[in-house]
Amino acid sequence: MCISDSVGVGGTNNTADVKTVQLLLNLNRARFALPAPLDADGRLGAKSSGALEAFQAQVMGLAPTDGRVAPGSATLAALAAGMPPGFSGEKLQGILINAPKQRVDRYAGPLASKMVAYAIDTSLRQAHFLAQLGHESGELRYTEELASGDAYEGRRDLGNTAPGDGQRFKGRGLIQLTGRANYQAYGDAIGRNLVDGDNPNLLATDPELAVDVACWFWQSHGLSDLADQDDVIRITKKINGGLNGLPERERLLGRGRFFLVG
Repeated sequence: MCISDSVGVGGTNNTADVKTVQLLLNLNRARFALPAPLDADGRLGAKSSGALEAFQAQVMGLAPTDGRVAPGSATLAALAAGMPPGFSGEKLQGILINAPKQRVDRYAGPLASKMVAYAIDTSLRQAHFLAQLGHESGELRYTEELASGDAYEGRRDLGNTAPGDGQRFKGRGLIQLTGRANYQAYGDAIGRNLVDGDNPNLLATDPELAVDVACWFWQSHGLSDLADQDDVIRITKKINGGLNGLPERERLLGRGRFFLVG
């Protein structure tokens, strides 16, 4: 479920829930008289309350309106049913509800194009991909592993054979690529040198590459096939090597299903 409690008049109005409803109203704006998109800031002000009542009156035909939406309610179902199909920046924000807006704006465009290019092209594949990417990146906050990378020093299984390779080839990208061998393999795949000089840092600083490497990792590990089977356990093991963070990955997957799969 995309909201945990009630939103609107007399509602609990948790910040994430209010923000979710604001995004849903924006996604439905072609269906009712919403003069301008709401500022999805998580605060229930007069504009948001008025938009919710206008939606209930004009789209649902309620009279009187109650100005409230709750998990499992008819209003939430109507908001879900009215979303346009496909991926968008607003849906990305809805899935990764805690992501800073500027980070959503930074990555939404590259994600839209790269997911298609790598055949992450069904709603279920995208829901799984974005859930895993969201967890791995702290909901788009990080494109580089916070740890120093010293733990990977001397890891021949990662191709780290030269002094300093642990730090040099620490995890980078929205699904973090780690180790000299993996940087080399990805660079070979896209025809770019990503191992010399300052080039490894490009996976963290270039938004196109940060997204592209995540999509490449997904495709090269056959994860779309597992997404088609709706197998979050095996996908998580392929990415993480275990089940670290599984509840959070599942929470994000639930949001992905809501906004993309229906």
